[in-house]
Amino acid sequence: MFVFDWFWSVLSALGLYQKNAKIVFLGLDDAGKTTLLHMLRDNHLSVHFPTQKPTMEELTIGSIKFRAYDMGGHLQARKIWKEYFLEVNAVVFLVDTSNPARFPECKKELDSLLEAEELRKVPFAILGNKIDNLNSVTEEELRRALGLMQTYNQATYARPIEVFMCSVVKRIGYKEAFNWLSQLI
Repeated sequence: MFVFDWFWSVLSALGLYQKNAKIVFLGLDDAGKTTLLHMLRDNHLSVHFPTQKPTMEELTIGSIKFRAYDMGGHLQARKIWKEYFLEVNAVVFLVDTSNPARFPECKKELDSLLEAEELRKVPFAILGNKIDNLNSVTEEELRRALGLMQTYNQATYARPIEVFMCSVVKRIGYKEAFNWLSQLI
């Protein structure tokens, strides 16, 4: 097994091997999913209208080629999230840290995702977005609100899960999340 893993890691380091993955971007509306997707795609910040229907972009980050699905976060969009869970390799769940009034709604949606049988072994990167906003909460406050005081603890969770504080607008914090995910996929 060691030789096999070593062989693929050498090919990957040489750029001769590339993994493919399917990632879904989930979270409530106005959390920054579309902005993040476009930032990852063309490193350009722009204003977006609320996502009305699922969109897919192909991205390459490191040695992984991602098919990233932006699902939208309004109530109607959340009803079809489950249709995209088949063969998902990772979930990126964005939370607007400057809007704590919506944390109970975020927790309800996240808990539902964590209970989904189709996602029971899928890693979750929770992105606490908009930390550049003066009304933003701390990581500890976000973890407490979402019930994620202990993450990536296999005794607690059946899957890898981690919280990353970020600002898509300021281009900070989300790269660490994708590096973390790429090690798990």
